[in-house]
Amino acid sequence: MVGIMANVELRHLATMAAIAEEGSFGRAAGRLGYAQATVSQQIATLERAVGGPVFDRPGGPRPVRLTPLGAVVLDHGRDLLAKADQLSEAIDRFKAGHGRIDIGTFQSISNLILPAVVRRLLDEHPGCDIRLSEVEPGDPQVGDLDLLFYDGRIDGDIEYVKLLDEQYLLVAGVGAFPDGPVRVKLLDDAPMVAWPPTYHQTWLERALASAGAQPRIVFRTAGHETILSMVRAGIGSAVLPWLALHAADAWSDDRLHIHQLRPSPAREIFLHWPARRTRSPLANRAIQIAVETAGALTRQM
Repeated sequence: MVGIMANVELRHLATMAAIAEEGSFGRAAGRLGYAQATVSQQIATLERAVGGPVFDRPGGPRPVRLTPLGAVVLDHGRDLLAKADQLSEAIDRFKAGHGRIDIGTFQSISNLILPAVVRRLLDEHPGCDIRLSEVEPGDPQVGDLDLLFYDGRIDGDIEYVKLLDEQYLLVAGVGAFPDGPVRVKLLDDAPMVAWPPTYHQTWLERALASAGAQPRIVFRTAGHETILSMVRAGIGSAVLPWLALHAADAWSDDRLHIHQLRPSPAREIFLHWPARRTRSPLANRAIQIAVETAGALTRQM
């Protein structure tokens, strides 16, 4: 059967279906926009492939009729034509961006840049399937992901675009520090609210220590909003990334004062994707949106 189907083309089946519905080769040719000779040639090719006649041709004005073999071929042929239509529609939807995209991320990106990407993708392609997952900070792997946000370069067969340079800023109660930039050394033994010793928090505390400060951590808690609540309460200051403070609209809070640090801890944020793998239109659009969003944020820094 595989050998038979290798010689059967979808256009032959579509022509056969048109003849069966119209009752004549001539009317089918007119409907399909073919010459009648072309229709006859296609059916002859089909009959050679399946090994017998698919139509009885009584001649004259009488309509052609399916043979028993023709009925079997057309019954299964309609299924193939329907699946071909579904395949064509799926390809069109894929090219238009209505496919699936898997994106890896981490918290600061999830607060600002990623929501903009997701919102615009869903607005532009309501049928798309977006899957999100948080990456392991200490060992990020692109794997089967289409895109991966990460604060640093990832080794391997990876392509990337740098989105932005993000500073860490000091957020404190009003009057806790003089106006303007604050020397990191002034944080030595100062009370501070911080994240638990996650990968990023450990990196930050090492960066502060290398600049001469080992703050006295008075409370560790997960979540930027919780940390800001404790700073408002007056228990201590905090050092948080710009994206987190921007997402929390911390600059508009009259109980908080935000200072640049000297020297300023900073990190580079990149968007990665597998090299030498064809990107879907949805992934290409997500990259464009991420770059545009990061550019707009950079102009606000």
